[in-house]
Amino acid sequence: MTHDPFPQGTPPHPLGNPVARREGREKVTGAARYAAEHTPPDCAYAWPVPATFARARITGVETSEALALPGVCAVLTHENAPRLDSTDDPTLALLQEDRVPHRGWYVALVVADSLEAARDAASAVRVTYESADHDVRFRAGHPGLYEPESVNGGFPGIRERGNFEAAYAASLIKLDATYSIPPLHNHPMEPHASTAWWDDGHLTVYDSSQGATRVRDDLAALFKIGKGEVTVVSEHVGGGFGSKGTPRPQVVLAAMAALHTGRPVKLALPRGQMAAVVGHRAPTIQRVRIGATTEGVITALAHEIITYTSTVSEFVEQAAVPARVMYAAPHSRTAHRVTALDVPSPSWMRAPGEAPGMYALESAVDELAVLLDIDPVELRVHNEPETEPDSGRPFSSRHLVGCLREGANRFGWLPRDPRPAVRREGDLLVGTGVAASTYPVFLAGSVAEAHADADGGYRIRLNATDIGTGARTVLAQIAAAALGASSEERVQIEIGNSDLPPAMLAGGSAGTGSWGWAVHRACTELAARLRDHTGPLPAEGVTVTADTGQEAAAKSPYARHAFGAQFAEVQVDTVTGEIRVRRLLGMFAAGHILNPRTARSQFIGGMTMGLGMALTESSGLDAAFGDFAERDLASYHVPACADVPAIEAHWLDERDPHLNPMGSKGIGEIGIVGTAAAIGNAVHHATGVRLRDLPLTPDKVLPHL
Repeated sequence: MTHDPFPQGTPPHPLGNPVARREGREKVTGAARYAAEHTPPDCAYAWPVPATFARARITGVETSEALALPGVCAVLTHENAPRLDSTDDPTLALLQEDRVPHRGWYVALVVADSLEAARDAASAVRVTYESADHDVRFRAGHPGLYEPESVNGGFPGIRERGNFEAAYAASLIKLDATYSIPPLHNHPMEPHASTAWWDDGHLTVYDSSQGATRVRDDLAALFKIGKGEVTVVSEHVGGGFGSKGTPRPQVVLAAMAALHTGRPVKLALPRGQMAAVVGHRAPTIQRVRIGATTEGVITALAHEIITYTSTVSEFVEQAAVPARVMYAAPHSRTAHRVTALDVPSPSWMRAPGEAPGMYALESAVDELAVLLDIDPVELRVHNEPETEPDSGRPFSSRHLVGCLREGANRFGWLPRDPRPAVRREGDLLVGTGVAASTYPVFLAGSVAEAHADADGGYRIRLNATDIGTGARTVLAQIAAAALGASSEERVQIEIGNSDLPPAMLAGGSAGTGSWGWAVHRACTELAARLRDHTGPLPAEGVTVTADTGQEAAAKSPYARHAFGAQFAEVQVDTVTGEIRVRRLLGMFAAGHILNPRTARSQFIGGMTMGLGMALTESSGLDAAFGDFAERDLASYHVPACADVPAIEAHWLDERDPHLNPMGSKGIGEIGIVGTAAAIGNAVHHATGVRLRDLPLTPDKVLPHL
């Protein structure tokens, strides 16, 4: 049959219905089992030993005291651990050499009969070092700064259009501002954990991961075995926010320990160690320069950032890339510089690039609106581009103006006195702010299998991962719609196992779009085959497999992005300097929303994370010791229930035929984008003080009040 991957019109029932999360009961009753909750017979427990220097060579590891403790099975070091082959991720080359590239790097692993025994024995391992001078101090004038060829996502590190310097110099209105964001950490509720065992040469791992296929492939390469000799199960995952997007040390260490001891081994990373080994959002210092006319037309825009990476692997946060999408400036420069320090390796954290980059850009646009005495909503509308500024490609859909207009209406933006520090309630100053948000549409090939049982039920199989987003539920809806089934309850979903057909990992807001495309195709072809079938189905049923790799890899002639507008109302206590968010409202244009119930949770979760980015979350590297000072949830302050006000998430239901069969865009990350800027802009409106360094804690606010 001929298959059109981009059908027009409204997707059929039950897409768009607020279907309840199908695994919800299992989770709230404890029936859902996570990676560390699988305990095979004779299971041992592991506890890692982190390095205590930021740059050093190991000169000796004394394990006799640890091995003498009751219940201790083994201590793995670089001297006796299984030898690993290479992969393209050097952070997984664990216990292979005596080099220590940063504090917290694992230098030993204790395996014991109980968790308590392993933890106690880890403290008894004596490691000696030959230390060297280290450099962990990130600063704008660092002599090691260089221009990377590309940044995260494969984007060019530098893009120039027109002649920015000349256009900026000729501008009547100029803004030049620098913003900074400290290191930030993902901190999912479930720590990174794995349970591994070997059986006749076959490795099985229960792993807390956003993509079991990638974990399987890396384990097979590291242990020099075939992919068919590895099974990775990630059936339930308690959050990741990017930190579980690639294999992390615990899965490799658990597999090594299981191979060394011949027993199943369970390893859950202590939260205090996670900051150093599972990735984090690198700090950024961002300079934004905008030139404009007195009427508010942006003529020149530059966004230049510096950040750091580790000496282990290069990861460059693409914070200047969103400026290539947002505003119709004929002259622009977007550039990144990075320096390699003796620090833990940064990696993905929810909306890498967009979250920090749009904080700086949208704060600068607000500052420009103040300079021009133009409403910040109207300034953004006034500079709306007709095509994607850097590429010139037409947008598949772009309803940012609609989000700004409808969001302002729902929020009650007008009437708004633009003067700062005029709205007072006793000791409280009150203000409102707005910011735009954006996130690209990513799609990747996946393979899905659709099966019709003789009894009238359906089974969908692919190695998608549900990290708390409701993927099982939405995939069942997509399948039911394509099959023409009367209810998604007739559809069984099998995901989270590397033995299933391979699929895109849960990341980049690409999961549902990528998986759903493959599921839609398999189910559409299955439905066609069933229509052509006469008589009862055979006892074994009918199965169809679909692979969208070729179509997903094709370059689209369209610029495909989701957009949104964030509105915030804050109060600032003039006595304590405390900032409280009273209201947040997000308005989004993210394609066709497949399930309003799960989508609203995703938007609100992202906005809550943006609130933390704005007001509470911060981490710093101790210059003397080279480790993060905030390593737990007592010192690294994620928002608690009392910090989160009434949050509203709404959307315009777009009809975009240039995406995937469902017409959907990713929604997992756009909620965090722009939230911090909206809150910061509201703080300026409340106080008249422009604070450019996150988070906006009372100690930064009070001196200005």
